Amino acid sequence: MQITIIAGARPNFMKIAPIIKAIQFAKQTGSNIDFRLVHTGQHYDKAMSGDFFEQLGIPDPDANLACGGGTQAEQTAAIMVKFEQELMEHKPDVVLVVGDVTSTMACTITAKKMCIDVVHVEAGIRSGDMTMPEEINRIVTDALCDHFFTTSETANQNLRLQQVAENRIHFVGNTMIDTLMENLSKLRKPAFWEAQQMTDADYFLLTLHRPSNVDDPIKLKMILDAVLESTSPIKVVFPVHPRTKQMLKNIDLSYEHLMMIEPQGYLEFIYLVKHTKGIITDSGGITEEATVLHIPCLTLRNSTERPETITIGTNELIGDDMDKLKKCLADIVNNKWKKGAIPDLWDGKTAERIVSKLLLTYSK
Repeated sequence: MQITIIAGARPNFMKIAPIIKAIQFAKQTGSNIDFRLVHTGQHYDKAMSGDFFEQLGIPDPDANLACGGGTQAEQTAAIMVKFEQELMEHKPDVVLVVGDVTSTMACTITAKKMCIDVVHVEAGIRSGDMTMPEEINRIVTDALCDHFFTTSETANQNLRLQQVAENRIHFVGNTMIDTLMENLSKLRKPAFWEAQQMTDADYFLLTLHRPSNVDDPIKLKMILDAVLESTSPIKVVFPVHPRTKQMLKNIDLSYEHLMMIEPQGYLEFIYLVKHTKGIITDSGGITEEATVLHIPCLTLRNSTERPETITIGTNELIGDDMDKLKKCLADIVNNKWKKGAIPDLWDGKTAERIVSKLLLTYSK
Protein backbone atom coordinates (compact mmCIF):
# COMPACT_ATOMS: atom_id res chain seq x y z
CA MET A 1 0.00 0.00 0.00
CA GLN A 2 1.32 3.40 -1.02
CA ILE A 3 0.07 6.47 0.87
CA THR A 4 0.59 10.09 -0.11
CA ILE A 5 0.61 12.24 3.03
CA ILE A 6 -0.23 15.94 2.72
CA ALA A 7 1.24 18.68 4.91
CA GLY A 8 0.87 22.34 4.20
CA ALA A 9 0.77 24.51 7.30
CA ARG A 10 2.27 24.48 10.77
CA PRO A 11 -0.73 22.76 12.49
CA ASN A 12 -0.35 19.83 10.06
CA PHE A 13 3.20 19.00 11.04
CA MET A 14 2.37 17.92 14.61
CA LYS A 15 -0.39 15.70 13.21
CA ILE A 16 1.63 13.90 10.53
CA ALA A 17 4.79 13.28 12.57
CA PRO A 18 3.43 10.34 14.60
CA ILE A 19 1.65 8.89 11.55
CA ILE A 20 4.92 8.83 9.61
CA LYS A 21 6.69 7.13 12.53
CA ALA A 22 3.90 4.54 12.80
CA ILE A 23 4.10 3.81 9.06
CA GLN A 24 7.89 3.45 9.25
CA PHE A 25 7.56 1.03 12.19
CA ALA A 26 4.89 -1.03 10.39
CA LYS A 27 7.09 -1.24 7.30
CA GLN A 28 10.14 -2.29 9.34
CA THR A 29 8.11 -5.05 10.98
CA GLY A 30 6.99 -6.54 7.67
CA SER A 31 3.79 -4.73 6.69
CA ASN A 32 3.22 -3.81 3.05
CA ILE A 33 3.03 -0.05 3.55
CA ASP A 34 5.02 3.01 2.47
CA PHE A 35 4.45 6.73 2.09
CA ARG A 36 5.32 9.73 -0.01
CA LEU A 37 5.31 13.09 1.79
CA VAL A 38 4.04 16.10 -0.14
CA HIS A 39 4.50 19.57 1.35
CA THR A 40 2.23 22.07 -0.39
CA GLY A 41 4.30 25.01 0.85
CA GLN A 42 1.26 26.77 2.32
CA HIS A 43 3.46 27.87 5.23
CA TYR A 44 6.71 28.58 3.48
CA ASP A 45 8.94 30.53 5.88
CA LYS A 46 11.35 28.74 8.21
CA ALA A 47 9.82 30.17 11.39
CA MET A 48 6.43 28.68 10.52
CA SER A 49 7.61 25.46 8.87
CA GLY A 50 11.26 24.42 8.68
CA ASP A 51 12.06 24.14 12.39
CA PHE A 52 9.07 21.88 12.96
CA PHE A 53 10.33 19.31 10.44
CA GLU A 54 13.70 19.15 12.14
CA GLN A 55 12.45 19.07 15.74
CA LEU A 56 9.69 16.52 15.14
CA GLY A 57 11.87 14.18 13.09
CA ILE A 58 9.79 14.57 9.93
CA PRO A 59 11.77 13.52 6.84
CA ASP A 60 12.40 15.96 4.03
CA PRO A 61 9.34 16.08 1.77
CA ASP A 62 9.46 14.01 -1.40
CA ALA A 63 7.85 16.98 -3.14
CA ASN A 64 7.35 20.63 -2.24
CA LEU A 65 4.64 22.29 -4.31
CA ALA A 66 5.78 25.79 -3.21
CA CYS A 67 2.26 27.23 -3.09
CA GLY A 68 2.80 29.88 -0.43
CA GLY A 69 1.16 33.29 -0.52
CA GLY A 70 -1.78 34.67 -2.44
CA THR A 71 -5.47 34.89 -1.62
CA GLN A 72 -7.52 31.91 -0.45
CA ALA A 73 -8.66 31.28 -4.03
CA GLU A 74 -5.21 31.74 -5.55
CA GLN A 75 -3.62 29.38 -3.05
CA THR A 76 -6.35 26.75 -3.46
CA ALA A 77 -6.01 26.87 -7.24
CA ALA A 78 -2.22 26.69 -7.16
CA ILE A 79 -2.25 23.65 -4.85
CA MET A 80 -4.83 21.84 -6.99
CA VAL A 81 -2.91 22.40 -10.22
CA LYS A 82 0.43 21.28 -8.79
CA PHE A 83 -0.99 18.38 -6.78
CA GLU A 84 -2.76 17.06 -9.88
CA GLN A 85 0.61 16.88 -11.61
CA GLU A 86 2.11 15.18 -8.54
CA LEU A 87 -0.61 12.51 -8.62
CA MET A 88 -0.16 11.94 -12.33
CA GLU A 89 3.51 11.19 -11.76
CA HIS A 90 3.15 9.31 -8.44
CA LYS A 91 -0.29 7.75 -8.10
CA PRO A 92 -0.88 6.27 -4.61
CA ASP A 93 -3.48 3.85 -3.29
CA VAL A 94 -4.76 6.50 -0.90
CA VAL A 95 -4.18 10.16 -0.02
CA LEU A 96 -4.06 11.07 3.68
CA VAL A 97 -4.98 14.62 4.70
CA VAL A 98 -4.99 16.10 8.19
CA GLY A 99 -6.73 19.00 9.89
CA ASP A 100 -8.56 21.82 8.18
CA VAL A 101 -6.16 24.08 6.31
CA THR A 102 -6.46 25.09 2.64
CA SER A 103 -4.12 22.28 1.59
CA THR A 104 -6.44 19.70 3.19
CA MET A 105 -9.42 20.77 1.11
CA ALA A 106 -7.54 21.43 -2.14
CA CYS A 107 -5.74 18.07 -2.15
CA THR A 108 -8.95 16.21 -1.27
CA ILE A 109 -10.80 17.71 -4.22
CA THR A 110 -7.92 16.97 -6.58
CA ALA A 111 -7.49 13.35 -5.48
CA LYS A 112 -11.19 12.56 -5.63
CA LYS A 113 -11.48 13.99 -9.16
CA MET A 114 -8.76 11.50 -10.08
CA CYS A 115 -10.71 8.65 -8.42
CA ILE A 116 -8.16 8.20 -5.62
CA ASP A 117 -9.42 7.43 -2.11
CA VAL A 118 -8.86 10.08 0.58
CA VAL A 119 -8.74 9.54 4.33
CA HIS A 120 -9.15 12.49 6.70
CA VAL A 121 -7.39 12.61 10.06
CA GLU A 122 -9.25 14.89 12.49
CA ALA A 123 -12.49 14.49 10.57
CA GLY A 124 -15.90 15.59 11.76
CA ILE A 125 -15.00 18.59 13.88
CA ARG A 126 -17.27 21.61 13.40
CA SER A 127 -17.43 25.11 14.84
CA GLY A 128 -20.68 26.14 13.16
CA ASP A 129 -18.99 29.40 12.15
CA MET A 130 -19.07 29.78 8.37
CA THR A 131 -16.98 32.95 8.52
CA MET A 132 -13.96 30.76 9.31
CA PRO A 133 -12.15 29.50 6.18
CA GLU A 134 -11.29 26.36 8.17
CA GLU A 135 -14.96 25.49 8.62
CA ILE A 136 -15.49 25.53 4.85
CA ASN A 137 -12.37 23.38 4.43
CA ARG A 138 -13.73 20.84 6.96
CA ILE A 139 -17.16 20.59 5.37
CA VAL A 140 -15.85 20.19 1.82
CA THR A 141 -13.22 17.64 2.86
CA ASP A 142 -15.69 15.54 4.81
CA ALA A 143 -18.22 15.67 1.99
CA LEU A 144 -15.73 13.95 -0.32
CA CYS A 145 -13.36 11.69 1.60
CA ASP A 146 -13.72 7.93 2.05
CA HIS A 147 -12.66 7.23 5.63
CA PHE A 148 -12.86 9.48 8.68
CA PHE A 149 -10.44 9.30 11.62
CA THR A 150 -11.93 11.21 14.55
CA THR A 151 -10.78 12.72 17.84
CA SER A 152 -14.06 12.64 19.80
CA GLU A 153 -17.58 11.28 20.05
CA THR A 154 -18.83 14.77 19.12
CA ALA A 155 -17.01 14.49 15.80
CA ASN A 156 -18.48 11.02 15.28
CA GLN A 157 -21.98 12.40 15.81
CA ASN A 158 -21.36 15.28 13.38
CA LEU A 159 -20.46 12.73 10.70
CA ARG A 160 -23.51 10.57 11.46
CA LEU A 161 -25.69 13.66 10.96
CA GLN A 162 -23.98 13.98 7.58
CA GLN A 163 -25.19 10.42 6.81
CA VAL A 164 -21.70 8.91 6.86
CA ALA A 165 -21.85 5.12 7.23
CA GLU A 166 -20.69 3.81 10.60
CA ASN A 167 -18.04 1.55 9.03
CA ARG A 168 -16.30 4.62 7.57
CA ILE A 169 -16.05 6.45 10.92
CA HIS A 170 -13.03 5.45 13.04
CA PHE A 171 -12.72 6.94 16.53
CA VAL A 172 -8.96 6.79 17.08
CA GLY A 173 -8.00 9.78 19.24
CA ASN A 174 -5.77 12.76 18.60
CA THR A 175 -2.40 12.64 16.82
CA MET A 176 -1.54 16.10 18.19
CA ILE A 177 -1.43 14.46 21.60
CA ASP A 178 0.78 11.64 20.28
CA THR A 179 3.31 14.30 19.32
CA LEU A 180 2.90 16.12 22.61
CA MET A 181 3.48 13.01 24.71
CA GLU A 182 6.43 11.83 22.67
CA ASN A 183 8.22 15.15 23.09
CA LEU A 184 7.53 16.09 26.71
CA SER A 185 10.94 14.79 27.78
CA LYS A 186 12.67 16.72 24.98
CA LEU A 187 11.29 20.22 25.59
CA ARG A 188 13.73 23.12 25.39
CA LYS A 189 13.80 26.41 27.26
CA PRO A 190 13.42 29.29 24.77
CA ALA A 191 16.55 31.36 24.18
CA PHE A 192 15.20 34.30 26.20
CA TRP A 193 14.26 32.23 29.30
CA GLU A 194 17.41 32.71 31.36
CA ALA A 195 18.08 36.27 30.24
CA GLN A 196 14.58 37.34 31.30
CA GLN A 197 14.87 35.38 34.57
CA MET A 198 11.70 33.43 33.78
CA THR A 199 10.32 30.90 36.27
CA ASP A 200 7.42 28.47 36.23
CA ALA A 201 3.92 29.99 36.35
CA ASP A 202 5.20 33.58 36.52
CA TYR A 203 3.84 34.51 33.08
CA PHE A 204 0.83 34.22 30.78
CA LEU A 205 1.16 32.94 27.21
CA LEU A 206 -0.71 34.80 24.47
CA THR A 207 -1.22 33.80 20.82
CA LEU A 208 -3.36 35.60 18.24
CA HIS A 209 -3.57 34.97 14.51
CA ARG A 210 -7.21 34.66 13.35
CA PRO A 211 -8.38 37.37 10.93
CA SER A 212 -11.41 38.10 13.12
CA ASN A 213 -9.06 39.13 15.95
CA VAL A 214 -6.04 40.65 14.25
CA ASP A 215 -7.10 42.21 10.93
CA ASP A 216 -8.86 45.15 12.59
CA PRO A 217 -6.27 47.19 14.54
CA ILE A 218 -8.98 48.67 16.79
CA LYS A 219 -10.18 45.22 17.87
CA LEU A 220 -6.64 43.91 18.22
CA LYS A 221 -5.75 46.79 20.53
CA MET A 222 -8.94 46.25 22.55
CA ILE A 223 -7.96 42.61 23.13
CA LEU A 224 -4.37 43.43 24.01
CA ASP A 225 -5.38 46.22 26.38
CA ALA A 226 -7.84 43.93 28.18
CA VAL A 227 -5.26 41.16 28.53
CA LEU A 228 -2.41 43.40 29.63
CA GLU A 229 -4.43 45.52 32.06
CA SER A 230 -5.82 42.37 33.71
CA THR A 231 -2.49 40.57 34.07
CA SER A 232 -0.21 43.37 35.27
CA PRO A 233 2.41 43.03 36.68
CA ILE A 234 2.68 39.37 35.57
CA LYS A 235 4.64 38.95 32.33
CA VAL A 236 2.72 38.20 29.12
CA VAL A 237 4.80 36.25 26.58
CA PHE A 238 3.48 36.88 23.06
CA PRO A 239 4.98 34.88 20.15
CA VAL A 240 3.90 37.08 17.25
CA HIS A 241 2.44 35.39 14.17
CA PRO A 242 3.55 37.01 10.86
CA ARG A 243 -0.06 38.07 10.14
CA THR A 244 -0.35 39.73 13.54
CA LYS A 245 3.06 41.36 13.26
CA GLN A 246 1.91 43.39 10.26
CA MET A 247 -1.08 44.78 12.17
CA LEU A 248 0.94 45.61 15.30
CA LYS A 249 2.80 48.24 13.29
CA ASN A 250 -0.40 50.29 13.46
CA ILE A 251 -0.85 49.99 17.24
CA ASP A 252 0.76 51.89 20.09
CA LEU A 253 1.44 49.56 23.02
CA SER A 254 3.29 50.67 26.14
CA TYR A 255 3.13 47.83 28.64
CA GLU A 256 6.35 46.96 30.44
CA HIS A 257 5.23 43.41 31.21
CA LEU A 258 4.53 42.54 27.52
CA MET A 259 7.24 40.36 25.93
CA MET A 260 6.78 40.13 22.16
CA ILE A 261 8.93 37.35 20.69
CA GLU A 262 9.39 35.58 17.36
CA PRO A 263 7.44 32.37 16.57
CA GLN A 264 9.04 29.49 18.44
CA GLY A 265 10.00 25.98 17.43
CA TYR A 266 7.71 23.20 18.64
CA LEU A 267 9.90 22.13 21.55
CA GLU A 268 10.34 25.71 22.79
CA PHE A 269 6.68 26.60 22.37
CA ILE A 270 5.39 23.56 24.25
CA TYR A 271 7.89 24.36 27.00
CA LEU A 272 6.13 27.73 27.31
CA VAL A 273 2.71 26.03 27.30
CA LYS A 274 3.72 23.52 29.99
CA HIS A 275 5.17 26.10 32.36
CA THR A 276 2.76 29.02 31.98
CA LYS A 277 0.23 30.26 34.52
CA GLY A 278 -2.43 30.42 31.82
CA ILE A 279 -3.01 30.75 28.08
CA ILE A 280 -4.98 33.30 26.07
CA THR A 281 -5.37 32.16 22.46
CA ASP A 282 -7.52 31.93 19.35
CA SER A 283 -5.92 28.64 18.27
CA GLY A 284 -7.81 25.35 18.41
CA GLY A 285 -4.78 23.09 18.70
CA ILE A 286 -3.34 24.91 21.70
CA THR A 287 -6.57 24.30 23.62
CA GLU A 288 -5.99 20.55 23.16
CA GLU A 289 -2.42 20.72 24.44
CA ALA A 290 -3.49 22.91 27.37
CA THR A 291 -6.19 20.39 28.30
CA VAL A 292 -3.76 17.46 28.39
CA LEU A 293 -1.21 19.50 30.37
CA HIS A 294 -3.93 20.80 32.77
CA ILE A 295 -3.14 24.45 31.97
CA PRO A 296 -5.93 27.09 32.25
CA CYS A 297 -6.87 28.30 28.77
CA LEU A 298 -9.06 31.15 27.46
CA THR A 299 -10.19 31.05 23.82
CA LEU A 300 -10.87 34.38 22.12
CA ARG A 301 -13.47 33.05 19.70
CA ASN A 302 -17.27 32.87 19.63
CA SER A 303 -17.30 29.15 18.80
CA THR A 304 -15.03 26.13 18.97
CA GLU A 305 -14.70 22.96 16.93
CA ARG A 306 -13.18 21.29 20.00
CA PRO A 307 -15.98 21.40 22.60
CA GLU A 308 -14.40 18.59 24.62
CA THR A 309 -11.64 21.00 25.68
CA ILE A 310 -14.38 22.98 27.45
CA THR A 311 -16.74 20.25 28.70
CA ILE A 312 -13.91 17.94 29.81
CA GLY A 313 -10.74 20.03 29.69
CA THR A 314 -9.33 23.29 31.03
CA ASN A 315 -10.52 25.61 28.26
CA GLU A 316 -13.19 28.35 28.39
CA LEU A 317 -14.79 30.16 25.44
CA ILE A 318 -14.56 33.95 25.79
CA GLY A 319 -15.63 35.29 22.40
CA ASP A 320 -15.57 39.10 22.26
CA ASP A 321 -16.65 39.54 25.88
CA MET A 322 -13.83 41.57 27.41
CA ASP A 323 -15.53 41.66 30.82
CA LYS A 324 -15.59 37.85 30.86
CA LEU A 325 -11.95 37.80 29.75
CA LYS A 326 -10.96 40.05 32.65
CA LYS A 327 -12.93 37.97 35.17
CA CYS A 328 -11.42 34.71 33.92
CA LEU A 329 -7.91 36.14 34.04
CA ALA A 330 -8.56 37.21 37.64
CA ASP A 331 -9.69 33.67 38.48
CA ILE A 332 -6.49 32.24 37.00
CA VAL A 333 -4.33 34.77 38.87
CA ASN A 334 -6.11 33.79 42.10
CA ASN A 335 -5.77 30.04 41.40
CA LYS A 336 -9.54 29.52 41.14
CA TRP A 337 -9.61 27.81 37.74
CA LYS A 338 -11.52 24.58 37.08
CA LYS A 339 -9.74 21.23 37.10
CA GLY A 340 -9.90 19.42 33.76
CA ALA A 341 -9.64 15.81 32.62
CA ILE A 342 -8.21 14.24 29.45
CA PRO A 343 -10.66 13.11 26.73
CA ASP A 344 -10.94 9.44 25.76
CA LEU A 345 -8.17 8.00 23.55
CA TRP A 346 -5.97 11.09 23.89
CA ASP A 347 -3.33 8.64 25.07
CA GLY A 348 -0.40 8.93 22.67
CA LYS A 349 -1.35 5.85 20.61
CA THR A 350 -3.61 7.38 17.97
CA ALA A 351 -1.19 6.99 15.03
CA GLU A 352 -0.83 3.26 15.76
CA ARG A 353 -4.60 2.88 15.55
CA ILE A 354 -4.74 4.84 12.28
CA VAL A 355 -2.05 2.73 10.59
CA SER A 356 -3.68 -0.50 11.78
CA LYS A 357 -6.98 0.58 10.26
CA LEU A 358 -5.29 1.63 6.99
CA LEU A 359 -3.60 -1.77 6.73
CA LEU A 360 -6.90 -3.55 7.27
CA THR A 361 -8.66 -1.36 4.69
CA TYR A 362 -6.12 -0.93 1.90
CA SER A 363 -3.50 -3.69 2.04
CA LYS A 364 -3.51 -5.85 -1.08
